[in-house]
Amino acid sequence: MNICVFSSAYNLEEPYKAAARELGALIGKNGHALVWGGGRVGTMGVIADAAQENGAKLIGIIASHVKHQERDGVDEMIVVETLAERKKQLLERSDAVVVLPGGLGTLDEVTDVMEAKKHGAHTKEIVFLNVGGFYDGTKMQLDRMDVEGFLPKKLAEYVLFANTPTEVMSLIEPVT
Repeated sequence: MNICVFSSAYNLEEPYKAAARELGALIGKNGHALVWGGGRVGTMGVIADAAQENGAKLIGIIASHVKHQERDGVDEMIVVETLAERKKQLLERSDAVVVLPGGLGTLDEVTDVMEAKKHGAHTKEIVFLNVGGFYDGTKMQLDRMDVEGFLPKKLAEYVLFANTPTEVMSLIEPVT
C-alpha cells in the first residue's frame, strides 16, 4: 500500500515524535510505501527517516515554495507549484490517509480529503492518530456534526480514530 501521512513541519515534543517514529517503522516493516509532504523537518522528517530505515519506499510531494525543506535520499520527489496541487497528488498517490498531530496545514489537508470522500471522489480510509488526546476536540466536533445531521452518512464512514500506530495499521491494512 501507499500510505499518505499528514504531519507537521515543526519540531514537536517527544510523544509526537515517538508516534511518528513508530508509525514510520510499521509502514516500512509491513512492506508499504510512505507518501508524504517531502519535508526533512518536524514529524515529517521523523516519519520519513523511520519508514526508510525499515525498508519503505519514500514518495515525497512538496510545494515549490518550501522546496528548501526537501528531504534528500527519497525514491521519488514530485515538486508542485501550489498547495492545492500538492493535496491532489498526495491523495491520488495513496491508498489510505493517516493524520498525525499537526497545525493548520494538516487540518487543511485532512478537511480536503474528508470533503472529497463525502462527495464520492474516493473511498480511502482516513485515520486520525490521536496521540495523547490531541484530536479529542476534533472528534467531539465531528461527532456533533454527525448527531445533529450535518453529515449525509455516519461519521465512521468518513474517518476513524486510533490511539496507537499499531491500531492505525489494523484499521488501514487489508485483512488477508
